[in-house]
Amino acid sequence: MNSGISERPELVDTHAHLDDQRLRDDLPAVLERARTAGVRQIVAIGTTANDSESVAQIAREHAGVFAAVGIHPNDASEATPTDWQRVLALLEEPNVVALGETGLDRHWDRTPFPLQQEWFQRHLELGRQTGLPLVIHCRESQQDLIAQLTQFQAPVHGVLHSFTGSWDDAQAFLDLGLHVSFAGMVTFTNRTLDSLREVAARVPLDRLLVETDSPYLSPHPHRGVSNEPARVTFTAERLAQVRALPLADLAQITTANARRLFNLPAEQML
Repeated sequence: MNSGISERPELVDTHAHLDDQRLRDDLPAVLERARTAGVRQIVAIGTTANDSESVAQIAREHAGVFAAVGIHPNDASEATPTDWQRVLALLEEPNVVALGETGLDRHWDRTPFPLQQEWFQRHLELGRQTGLPLVIHCRESQQDLIAQLTQFQAPVHGVLHSFTGSWDDAQAFLDLGLHVSFAGMVTFTNRTLDSLREVAARVPLDRLLVETDSPYLSPHPHRGVSNEPARVTFTAERLAQVRALPLADLAQITTANARRLFNLPAEQML
């Protein structure tokens, strides 16, 4: 590792779909660019049983990559009991550190909403049994999600990923014990997203995370093209600006948060 790389602030990309063909087809180069940019660890996210097995395999093969396994709400209608057993089997893998991506979504209608809620409850129960954190998806369903988490009546360990809601939403999720993660949208130049940046400025520092959601949501100035973990640096830089912090401090804080939430061993790096 050359001195230019070692001087970069260390970051953790807490949400990347490394099994997506746009990333997996060039994975060694993707991971090298991430390392060069200062990304030291990545949580690779599963959305189906197949994806979950894929990210678990990637985590086995690449130091510094860890896996979250589960069934995404938009894929739940196609999931089978066998698929859930496949997800459960992956919990034996040492680099599987989280459950998900799970949650609720009213934007798309590929899965009936009651079925989404059933699958989300299944992940919540599994999180309680295993102690693993949940990676939670929420699109146009903040109040539904808050209600289900409240009714669960147990501490919820996890992260609301790629957050886009209001401060009231964020406060409710924080009160329920969750971390809040921001992706590339916080960097977009739209004035309509100023409210999102205002939320990012208020989230307690010990609950703040950064992510790419790659290959989606590429940050400014790369908006509109395929995203990758190296670009988490742009999101971290924008968050540092809205928090009036040096990037090195913001990186240190979010990296410590990610390692604590996902129980990531600091010595296992890209």
